[in-house]
Amino acid sequence: MSQQAGYSPSFKRPAEIMRMRRKRARSEAGVFSSPSGQSSTASPGQSDSSPASVRPFSPGPLFNSQNRSGGGIKRRNPFANIENTFSPKKKLLIYNDEGNAEAADSLKMCRSTEKEGDDMSTKTGLPFSARLNEVEKQEHQHMSSKKCLTFSEDDSLFEEEEDDVKSPLLKSPQAIAPASIAPPVCTAYPADWSLKTRVLFTSPLSLSWAEHPKAQEEALGLSQHCRAQFSTLPHSLQDPKSCSELRCAFQQSLAYWQHPSLPWISLFPRINAERSFTGKSSPWAQDTALQQSLMREWSVSLSSLYSLLKARLCPYFYLCSYQFTVLFRATGLGGSSSISALISPTTRGLREAMKAEGIEFSLPLVEERRKSREQQNPSVDQGEEEEQKEKAQECCELKEDDEDCQAGDEGEDEDGDFSWLKEMGIQDKIKKPDSISIQLRKEGHTVALDHKPESVLCVEGSHTFTLINFLINCKSLVASAGSQAGLPPTLLAPVAFRGATMHTLKARSVNVKSQIGSTYQNISSLEITGPILPSSLHTVTTLLRPAQKGNFSATLYTHAPTAVMNTHTTKEQVTDGSVDLSGCGLHPASIQQLQQPSNLGKTALTHINMNNYSYTWRS
Repeated sequence: MSQQAGYSPSFKRPAEIMRMRRKRARSEAGVFSSPSGQSSTASPGQSDSSPASVRPFSPGPLFNSQNRSGGGIKRRNPFANIENTFSPKKKLLIYNDEGNAEAADSLKMCRSTEKEGDDMSTKTGLPFSARLNEVEKQEHQHMSSKKCLTFSEDDSLFEEEEDDVKSPLLKSPQAIAPASIAPPVCTAYPADWSLKTRVLFTSPLSLSWAEHPKAQEEALGLSQHCRAQFSTLPHSLQDPKSCSELRCAFQQSLAYWQHPSLPWISLFPRINAERSFTGKSSPWAQDTALQQSLMREWSVSLSSLYSLLKARLCPYFYLCSYQFTVLFRATGLGGSSSISALISPTTRGLREAMKAEGIEFSLPLVEERRKSREQQNPSVDQGEEEEQKEKAQECCELKEDDEDCQAGDEGEDEDGDFSWLKEMGIQDKIKKPDSISIQLRKEGHTVALDHKPESVLCVEGSHTFTLINFLINCKSLVASAGSQAGLPPTLLAPVAFRGATMHTLKARSVNVKSQIGSTYQNISSLEITGPILPSSLHTVTTLLRPAQKGNFSATLYTHAPTAVMNTHTTKEQVTDGSVDLSGCGLHPASIQQLQQPSNLGKTALTHINMNNYSYTWRS
């Protein structure tokens, strides 16, 4: 036979497969025969050719417990053949007395064993199967207390046989691999300094406990907000709807303070919000005395807020005008070692006016981009600086003669450079570049930043006080025409200040059915609308954690001009706890979160998900 015994060369020769099965059955009958040489009596229901303890419809023997010396022989693979199982690279590892492994070709070993058996059977007259059994017994005694890999004829796979004594070097990688480590639990999400206009919470558990509070619960929540008192909730709540402390704390988290307050007009947002002001009554639009009265009260409120901020009794506040938004933060928040202010978006006119008032500021995103360019290619930046110097020198040379710059000689040289135009007779059709066009070309990159996130300004330290005075006296802070004409900017803060009015965010709970796969699942939603401050968002998520048993998600809608407020601006870092902010009126957990520098860059959070008390988020 051209193929090796024990294999099925193809699926087209069933007769040959059956012949090999009968041959193996006769061989196994000899191996498991009694010591006297007589076979055991066949069990009822088996044919005469089938030996005892052999499955009637299986090629493998059924060992008895008394005759079993090792693992049972696996059932041979009916789909195996020479082409898809045998590989010359597969070796048989044999461990000698010194513990060294010797490799031998499995096919050669099988053929040599079969040839030896034929020769021995010819000399001794014993059948090959009986001689093979004796050889196996001798090898088993010789390799006791050792581990080897044997090649199975039935399934053409290496099988592992182990003794009681196991060598640590022969263990499988799964046995010596370290135990799987559970994923870390994230108990907080990064601080987000942007203002939210809407937040939608969803949870598989009901959120109906968050609406329709009782009169006593609402009054107690507002009282706790004014007194900065916070109640401690358990880790998990069985029935949130019957927990009065939870409902009071939720009402407390919805409160914020605003100036000015006009019930018939929504004063947030202010940028690109002309549609919400159109058609509304504005008696101050044509009344100068009324406009001055509104600005006077607004200036007092702004000064009060800054005094609270400086005394660390107010953590932060927002100033929202029709052109830009300003965020003031107390010392210690956002990783800053001093009071800081962020303005976005800005224009070249505003930056020039601030420079004229002596206010020092920085452009964090522009500086960050310049530093990254310097790290990537320093030679390019040096060339740009030299080019800017040349442009500045050229601009200075093109000024009038009465200035300090030497413009006379350079002007003559310039006329000489354009003398060829006179020779062609087209000197009147070609305009020479003047100092104004050169200046505009030079400052083109600064004008390109207007109304973009890269135009965000950062003011730190004592210059924030100068910024307050600048904002109070800035005439362009209030619109002179349009639907917002004469209306002062909106001031928003998490704590009370002079002239402020308490407002609460609107919360609405709805139960909906969401399709998940082919089934519908009941999902409860909670929608919160209004100017949602960073501390309010953190407090609400802290309350939802025990109420929803650590499973909820939130979709956040950001006021676009404030998304860049997450930019890392400070150069000096402060350690946690070095600045005492316990009297600022916020929950200690919210203070701890807002003290960390934000790592969101110029983006804001869009999704927050809590699963099994662990946070994940997207920005």
